[in-house]
Amino acid sequence: MNKKDIKILLVDDEPDILEIVGYNLSAEGYQVVMAENGVEAIEQAKKHIPQLIILDVMMPLMDGIEACEKLRKLPELNQAVITFFTARGEDYSMVAGFEAGADDYITKPIKPKVLISKVKALLRRFKEKVTEEPHLKLGDLTINREEYKVLKGSTELLLPRKEFELLALLASKPGKVFKREEILDSVWGNDVVVGGRTIDVHIRKLREKIGDKRFKTVKGVGYKFVAL
Repeated sequence: MNKKDIKILLVDDEPDILEIVGYNLSAEGYQVVMAENGVEAIEQAKKHIPQLIILDVMMPLMDGIEACEKLRKLPELNQAVITFFTARGEDYSMVAGFEAGADDYITKPIKPKVLISKVKALLRRFKEKVTEEPHLKLGDLTINREEYKVLKGSTELLLPRKEFELLALLASKPGKVFKREEILDSVWGNDVVVGGRTIDVHIRKLREKIGDKRFKTVKGVGYKFVAL
């Protein structure tokens, strides 16, 4: 996909941010669509179907967290990468953002060259999503990446986004041991400050919902999915 075909939705209630960041992204060759609040962001996302959405957290009418949750419920945006703009020290925003379905975050203020580098990395993540097999069938377990659905037999399991992405990652290569660093990078992003305990908690929840035998802990290394 050429740069001129890539659409980026930039959402921020500060005109200066929209102007400066929008200019730099446009100068790099991307199509840039802008919105000033969460309500407008959803309208623009439905209209333009962007590959990347950059959301500010604190905005009027609808904040970035709520907007992200609503965007993630739109089937046409399943493959879109969503990243938050957060001020330094707003750890609570990062946690809430990931729980809402965000893929990553960008800390403000950010230098233009660093921003462009970050955007390129996020768009590589979009390409990886698009090229993944949309469906995985492993015994009685079916994973639908396009619709973010998991079926165990005929029963649909409701998994939060990060649990789903962790399951999809491990199940993509049954038997392979995924190292903790690799899991954190793929599911939470390599810039996210979360501990290994986060992975353990998510694995425990998946074991409860899917079955303990499906997941094997390799002590000191990571986890693997077992095809039954």
